[in-house]
Amino acid sequence: MKKGKVCVFGSFNLDIVAGMARFPKPGESLIARNSMMGAGGKGANQAVAALRAGARVHYIGKVGRDDFGMFARRHLDNAGFDAVTLFSTSECPTGNALIYVAGADAENMIAVDPGANLTVTDEEVEQCRPAVAAADILLTQLENNLPAIEKLINIARENGTYIILNPAPFQPVSDHLLAQVDLLTPNATECTLLTGIEVHDIPSAQLAAHALHAKGIQALIVTLGTQGALLSVNGETQIIAACPATPVDTTGAGDAFNGALASQLAAGSTLSEAAQFASAYASVCVERAGAAASMPTYEEARERMGVGVV
Repeated sequence: MKKGKVCVFGSFNLDIVAGMARFPKPGESLIARNSMMGAGGKGANQAVAALRAGARVHYIGKVGRDDFGMFARRHLDNAGFDAVTLFSTSECPTGNALIYVAGADAENMIAVDPGANLTVTDEEVEQCRPAVAAADILLTQLENNLPAIEKLINIARENGTYIILNPAPFQPVSDHLLAQVDLLTPNATECTLLTGIEVHDIPSAQLAAHALHAKGIQALIVTLGTQGALLSVNGETQIIAACPATPVDTTGAGDAFNGALASQLAAGSTLSEAAQFASAYASVCVERAGAAASMPTYEEARERMGVGVV
């Protein structure tokens, strides 16, 4: 397959995950079934997904000058990226997340301390201009400070780089910023917060999509978990079916979808083709524990789709 270039700007967090029979109630202590520590953060997760799904990846992030930051450097150095730009600060800790995974559906609850992720400066963003200009795709999220995200998106626009914004975790953003991106990829909750329309199924996602198009967004994919996803381009919609899966940990599902989507768009796939691949890719991911560690390969996603490797 053709390997496109994806530049991922986003967070790195150290994830501490506890597997539970159920979520604890306020004030309650429960014994975990298991626990693990690993690399996470939406940016780093999506970068690993894009890489394993077949792209050449340049990851850009920021960490603290602490033990977690040293862990981040080791992880990123060993991931296999084409390039890594990792800024650091002594003023904040490396981002970290405390995660509960519970129940038969492996649902999750997450508390995030963004730390250094929120301290990216204008000068640091400017240093990334060549990487963004050289990429086919810029993939970013909302787990960093908004001025840095806005500046990266502006640089991508100036250089004709296709922009995917995954608006997660949600923070308020201007309609002007949303209109600058080529593709918006909210889940149901984020779509609800962006539009004020309660999104819980395909029909409600279609209503929200119309509202987002009215804000100037040309293309979006609303991910709906086991209900699949809604692809809407200028009001023309397509339902992307979810692939059957037996979930073990849903923590990295959205990141898997976005990274795989970016990899396929960078390789020249259509939006529809890329979304179908991303759906299959995410379905493999949720059958494994962990976030970055659970990202499958391109071949595994193609096998899940029931087609051969090309």
